[in-house]
Amino acid sequence: MSLARSIWRWFDSHAVDDLPADGLGNHRVDWLRTIPFLLLHAAAGLVFWVGGSPTAVFVAVALYVLRMFAVTGFYHRYFSHRAFKTSRAMQFVFAVLGASAIQRGPLWWASHHRHHHRYSDQANDPHSPRQHGFLWSHMGWFLSRENFSTKFSLVSDLARYPELRFLDRFDVLVPAVVGALLYITGEWLAITAPALNTNGAQLLVWGFVISTLAVYHVTFCVNSLAHVVGKRRYANRDDSGNSWWLALLTFGEGWHNNHHHYPGSARQGFRPWEIDLTYYGLCALAALGLIWDLQTAPKRIVASSGVTAINAPRAWS
Repeated sequence: MSLARSIWRWFDSHAVDDLPADGLGNHRVDWLRTIPFLLLHAAAGLVFWVGGSPTAVFVAVALYVLRMFAVTGFYHRYFSHRAFKTSRAMQFVFAVLGASAIQRGPLWWASHHRHHHRYSDQANDPHSPRQHGFLWSHMGWFLSRENFSTKFSLVSDLARYPELRFLDRFDVLVPAVVGALLYITGEWLAITAPALNTNGAQLLVWGFVISTLAVYHVTFCVNSLAHVVGKRRYANRDDSGNSWWLALLTFGEGWHNNHHHYPGSARQGFRPWEIDLTYYGLCALAALGLIWDLQTAPKRIVASSGVTAINAPRAWS
């Protein structure tokens, strides 16, 4: 692939879809396309230049909460598993919020996650620690050429919406708007509320860079750590485990053994004491009438302990 075509993919992810269909020979990091990802990590060092303030920390935490919920509740439980229903308008809002986390578009995210469930911890699982090692499962897999493209055959139910295809293709658009709004807001506050001791550069670094990196690596841990650590209540055909501390950080995604036992459930903390913040948030949205038909695991599934066939990718069919 030429230099210009590789760089163009930073802005239009559907522009140059010239990879082999089976991805053979591309199980390696595409370093040129990885430059923005590496620069984002390097930008964390700017915190020593912009300094800090309670306002900046508050914004970083607030955006962590909002975007973690968007990834876990919308990208994962809605787009990937269709664990509840909503209107087309709210579906678009959910997609925009999910895209703000800078984890590619909703179709790309859902298609690769569905692929993961189809082959969980088998040779074709793109981010299995057992098959490919911890570092690759944590972040190497999505930096490779073979996993760059959206697997449209797995998201035909979502790909019929042109607005979702647009967000998926130009996945850099929403993050760019978020970054611009943070900078503008910071500069406005520097003028109108100087007592807050913040500015555009500070909100950009804390609210965009620091917050994004925190969301990144915590959610990446679901692909890596959640298949290495944790208790295995259910004898699923993979290495998924339940981890209470990971569940707290990921708003419920740490109940990963539960999830792989019954992927179509909007509630991943099957037991009352298994804290699932994302599910509580979804219940609040349901109470407001914004979503409905929240699916949960049947009692017989929760009570079972042996190998089940639930791990098949049928939760969205």
